[in-house]
Amino acid sequence: MATQSPETAAPQRRSKITPEREQEFYRAVLDLLQEGGYEALTIEAVAARTRSSRSTLYRQWNTKPQLVVAALRSCNRRFALEGIDTGSLVGDLRAVAEAAGEACGGDTALVYALGHAALQNPDLLQALRAALIEHEVKAIQAMVRRGVERGEVATDNPAVEFVPTQLIGAMRVRPLLESKLADREYLTRFLEASVFPALGLAP
Repeated sequence: MATQSPETAAPQRRSKITPEREQEFYRAVLDLLQEGGYEALTIEAVAARTRSSRSTLYRQWNTKPQLVVAALRSCNRRFALEGIDTGSLVGDLRAVAEAAGEACGGDTALVYALGHAALQNPDLLQALRAALIEHEVKAIQAMVRRGVERGEVATDNPAVEFVPTQLIGAMRVRPLLESKLADREYLTRFLEASVFPALGLAP
């Protein structure tokens, strides 16, 4: 009878590790990604860097994509959009710019590494979408929907559909194009020059 590999085996009961130890694992993952890219990152390398066992890592995260996504989610906890509700769409989108500008994990090398790898690795792409991108999209869609319901934006405004794409695109792409982070100042200027006019909103 064939034995399942650690990456394909059914999820096992997770061992208890301290939050501090968990952060060590995440920091090692992000450091290794920056140093060598996604393809060079291995469970073995994370284990060696953190002086832990492969089995410990596999018990916590069944696959490499899951470990990478967990590290990114931990790094970007401050970038939580679901709780933003200022009472106006302009206020909400400005709050998005502030939250994104304060979030960590925007290193250019990391963006390059994962951006290319996700297109080559369906499992990583699916994990990133499910754990990170879809949450951002749904949160921004909810903000725009509230703005429409309040009458701030016309229901038939064609730009409504593209607000998440515009914002998330600006956040993710600037490091690739300019080797600079999409910080609060940049995203605010982007909103005022592009998104607000398209929606018919006064800055």
